[in-house]
Amino acid sequence: MRRIFGTAAVILTAALALTACGSGDPLATSSASPEPAGSGSASAAAGKVVVGSANFPENVLLASIYAQALKAKGVEVEEKPNIGSREAIYKLIESGQLSVLPEYNGGLLFFVDKAATATSTDDVNTALKEKLPATLEILDSAAAQDSDSLTVTQETATKFNLKTIEDLAKVSKDFAVGGPPEFKERREQQFKDVYGLEFKEWKPTGDTTADAIKDDTVQVGNVFTTDPKILINKMVSLQDTKSVFAAQNITPLVNKAAVNDTVKATLNEISAKLTTEQLVELMKKVAVDKEDAATVAKGWLTANGLAS
Repeated sequence: MRRIFGTAAVILTAALALTACGSGDPLATSSASPEPAGSGSASAAAGKVVVGSANFPENVLLASIYAQALKAKGVEVEEKPNIGSREAIYKLIESGQLSVLPEYNGGLLFFVDKAATATSTDDVNTALKEKLPATLEILDSAAAQDSDSLTVTQETATKFNLKTIEDLAKVSKDFAVGGPPEFKERREQQFKDVYGLEFKEWKPTGDTTADAIKDDTVQVGNVFTTDPKILINKMVSLQDTKSVFAAQNITPLVNKAAVNDTVKATLNEISAKLTTEQLVELMKKVAVDKEDAATVAKGWLTANGLAS
C-alpha cells in the first residue's frame, strides 16, 4: 500500500526497524521534535551541506552513505540523523535548515499531493517535479526501493512457478493472504480488477506477516521489500508488473540553494549504484547483525568505488 504519513503509522524500533509490515510511511516513525539545525542561509553561505534523516535505521543508513560520499569529494558536511518524521524534516529542508535528505519518492509525492495517482517511478518523479516548491528538487532515483510487495516462500514460488503477482491468479483461490488490518479494504477490488486475484481468505497479520508466511499461516503476504526477513528466510517478492503498488525509490531531496553541482553529481552516483538487493543486505547488517550504520555505509561506498 502507498506509504502515507499519519495513517496507520508503523513504529519502527532501533532493534529491528524493518521487520514491520504495516501500512505506515517509513518516515512516520515518531512525533519527536526536530533538533534546531541552525540557519539554512548561513550554512549555504559557508558552503556546508547539512545531511539529515528520519529517526529509523534505514534512513539513518542512507543519510550516512550520502554524507560520507560527499566528504570523500571534499564537501564540508554536517550530519543531523534521527530528526523525526517527514512532517518535521520536510519543513527543515524546505526552509534551508537541512540541505539533503534521503527520501522515498512515492511517499513524498503523496505528502505534497494527497490526490496523486502516479505509480511508476517515472510518473511519480514527473509529478513530484511539478508539485514540489521551487526551493526543492529531487535528484536521480535509485533502483533501490523500500516498497510494498506480495511475498511468498521460495518453496511456494518454485512449486507453483510464481514470479509475478499475475502468476498468483492461477492459485490465489487456494491461498490465504496476510497484511495490515486495512489491507483487504484497500486492495481486494484492485487486485481483482488488475490481476484477477481472488484469495481464499484475508488475514490481518500486521507486523507478523513475514512470520505468518514462513509458518504457512498465510501463503502470501504484504511485506516491505527491504524487510530483512525476506533475505533471512529466502522469500520471494513477486514482481508487480502492472504497478499496483506505487514506486518507493530511494531519491535524494535537496534544497537547491544549499547544494552545488558536486553535491548533485555525487548523490546521483550513489543512486546509479544502489539496488534493492544491496539495501536488504545492508539493512540485515544494521538491523539484525547490529553493525554500526556508519561502518556499514562506508563498506558499501568503498565496495562501489565511491570512497577509499
